[in-house]
Amino acid sequence: MNTLTLTVSGMSCMGCVNSVKNLVGALPGVSAVQVDLASGRVDVAHDPALATAEAIHAAIRSGGYQVVG
Repeated sequence: MNTLTLTVSGMSCMGCVNSVKNLVGALPGVSAVQVDLASGRVDVAHDPALATAEAIHAAIRSGGYQVVG
């Protein structure tokens, strides 16, 4: 299990936090998603063989959010 740490912009409320958690958490191989609204930090515990960084980025973008960096 790996942990991917991202900075996500566009989140403004707890609804956004829940949306990001649901989008990323629905991916196969993702076991946990932690989101800090204030910093925009998103930590994703995942199996890289099942949930690639690219798939995680795409899931976040599909919700209208931006991965920074």
